[in-house]
Amino acid sequence: MSGFDLDKLDDLIHSRLRLGVTAILANAESASFTELKDALGVTQGNLSVQLRKLEDAGYVAIDKRIVGRKPLTTVRLTDQGRAAFQAYLEALSGVIGQKPG
Repeated sequence: MSGFDLDKLDDLIHSRLRLGVTAILANAESASFTELKDALGVTQGNLSVQLRKLEDAGYVAIDKRIVGRKPLTTVRLTDQGRAAFQAYLEALSGVIGQKPG
């Protein structure tokens, strides 16, 4: 089974929740914190922790501002995050495309 290498999968993205965030953002220019929370069905605390990990890695940019006296947090994939997500998809495709020898 040459070519079968799980180490090529980005562990940061491979987490279920972080994978969901990157998948959503790969198909949108940005998403609000609330949109992500609702789409993924997670708590605010859990989403905050996972977004911070993605932000620390440089995969997402987070913008916090006040709109009409209400806080609005938006998240977008950075160029680095978009490239990492694409590389993750390619690595995953390589892993699932392998046939047992």
